[in-house]
Amino acid sequence: MEFEHFFTCPHCWQRISMIIDLSVEEQDYIEDCEVCCNPMKIFYTAQNFELKTFAVESIEQ
Repeated sequence: MEFEHFFTCPHCWQRISMIIDLSVEEQDYIEDCEVCCNPMKIFYTAQNFELKTFAVESIEQ
């Protein structure tokens, strides 16, 4: 099950949306901001196809 989640980039402070696969219970990965292209560490957990936690951190270059 896919879910659209909105969050703020820790680099450029723009609001971004991403599609999260809630069938995966835990994800931890690096993704570039679609606005400023700076890397962000994304972490989330899901349970019973619901988003439980979501965190995004700046990765300093």
